[in-house]
Amino acid sequence: MSDQLLAAVSQYGVPALFGIVAIAALGVPLPITLLLIVAGSMISQGGMNLWWAIGAAGAGSVLGDQAGYAIGRWGGPAIVTKLSGLLGKRVSLQAMEAKVKAWGGSGIFITRWLLTPLGPWINLASGTAGYPWHRFLFWDILGELTGAAVFISLGWFFSDRVMSLYGVLGDLTWAIAALLAAIVFGYLLLMYLRRAPVQ
Repeated sequence: MSDQLLAAVSQYGVPALFGIVAIAALGVPLPITLLLIVAGSMISQGGMNLWWAIGAAGAGSVLGDQAGYAIGRWGGPAIVTKLSGLLGKRVSLQAMEAKVKAWGGSGIFITRWLLTPLGPWINLASGTAGYPWHRFLFWDILGELTGAAVFISLGWFFSDRVMSLYGVLGDLTWAIAALLAAIVFGYLLLMYLRRAPVQ
C-alpha cells in the first residue's frame, strides 16, 4: 500500500497528496507521516513546490476532518459506531467524548500532528459531543498546517535519510504518548489520594 501511495504522489504530485491525506483524515489507516516526509524529500529534488505541498496536505486533512466532524454531528452515535466497525476499530464513543470535553482545543490541535491515530475518532466525537464547530475548525486548521509543515520540512531537510527519520519519529510519538499517559495517571492518582479519607 505504501509503495502505491508514494508512486501516486510521485506521478501526480500535489493533487494526489491532497486526496490521500483527505481520505486518511476520515479514518482510513494510511501512512500519512511517511507520505509527508517523502513529499518533503521530493521537494528537495525539485519534484514539488514546498508551499503548494504544505497547503495541499493541510487543506486535504482539514477537509477530511470536517467530514468526520459532520458525520458525528449529524449522523449521531449510531452512525459513528457503525463506521468504527467498518474501519476495523471499535471505539468507546463515551470515552472519546470525555477526551474531547477534557482536552478541548488543545486536544484537537495535538491529535492533528502528534497523536495522529486518535485524530479521526476525536473528529467524530467532537461532532457527537456538540463541540462548537468554529472552535473545532480553528484548532483543526492550526494543527493540520503545523503537522504538514513539520513533517514536509523534516523530509526536505533530511531527504537522504527519509526511512531512518520515519522510524525515529514513530518511536518518539509513542514515547511522548506514554509520557502524557503517565502524567495524566499520576495526576488522577494524586487527586484520588488527596480526596481519600485519612484512616
